Amino acid sequence: MITKKINKKDIRKLLMTWNQEFSVIVPTRERGVAEMVRWDNNDISFLDWYRNTVIAPKACFLPQSEVMISFQKKETGYKIEVPRDEHKQIIFGIRPCDARAITIIDQVFADIYDDYYYASKRRNTLLLGLSCSNPYDSCFCTSSNVNPAESEDVDLMFTDIGDEYVIEELTSGGKALLNMSNMIKKVTKADVNRAKEMKAASVEKLKKRVDTKDIEGRLRSCFNDRDLWERVAAKCISCGICTFLCPTCFCFDINDEMIHKHGARYRGWDSCSFRSYTKMPMENPREEKWRRVRQRVCHKFEFYPMNLGINACTGCGRCIRLCPVNWDITQVISSLPADISMHSS
Repeated sequence: MITKKINKKDIRKLLMTWNQEFSVIVPTRERGVAEMVRWDNNDISFLDWYRNTVIAPKACFLPQSEVMISFQKKETGYKIEVPRDEHKQIIFGIRPCDARAITIIDQVFADIYDDYYYASKRRNTLLLGLSCSNPYDSCFCTSSNVNPAESEDVDLMFTDIGDEYVIEELTSGGKALLNMSNMIKKVTKADVNRAKEMKAASVEKLKKRVDTKDIEGRLRSCFNDRDLWERVAAKCISCGICTFLCPTCFCFDINDEMIHKHGARYRGWDSCSFRSYTKMPMENPREEKWRRVRQRVCHKFEFYPMNLGINACTGCGRCIRLCPVNWDITQVISSLPADISMHSS
């Protein structure tokens, strides 16, 4: 791995260089909530306040609402148009937990099934990671095998060492980006050692941990324990915040809207927390709240790893710190029976 560095005062110039060829996406609070949006070609204040966004970077690939097709009714039938989105973009400052989340979603929307709308954005995007030096109390990424200061899921990884950033090249795409600028410098041994110290300190700052050992087996063993799941779901209000803000949740709904002879088909976020999500003409298999809560937990820690070999939780902590009733998924995991034979049939 090749490692380089850049002075912090040159970050704006670096982003401006990239902005000539790419759409540069950075953290901002312009609309009152921290999210990733198109850079304004000036403001880099996020380097001082940014811990993580509220809205996960998944929205750059799977927007809250997007047009799948537009259509116009003609006398001879319908004229249908599919939007094209092939512009190249850079997401700068993505945290390791969210970079891992995108890799997880890739398995569904780009690997198993080539979803045109997601994949067209994803293949034209480079991820530039930023080590997390100030995690929230609700973060538990190390329990999900994510290092807050390192990532294999990005093209470049930036680590704050004071007045400079150490930059690790992880892909050829990342290398090409650095070659576009003459502000990139060689690192010294002292720089590398300082970066190691900063990374170790980041891990030490994470205090929230949860034991996920044999989590799949533990969940399977108590799947039919209604009393347990009713206790777990007791204070949940089914608002859907945890699913909308989760970096790996991807449930969606599709609707057609038409005014006169013009219309569009939209895809928008949906949530397994909602009572109507699985409603069918004859029944609703998840009418009760405890079934919906069980679905969310089991999908992350049992169904996803069973089917794709990885937990669908990166420990970002959004569902904990932004829940209006302080529902804590780590407490749920900790409350599961340690002895799986207790619930075995």
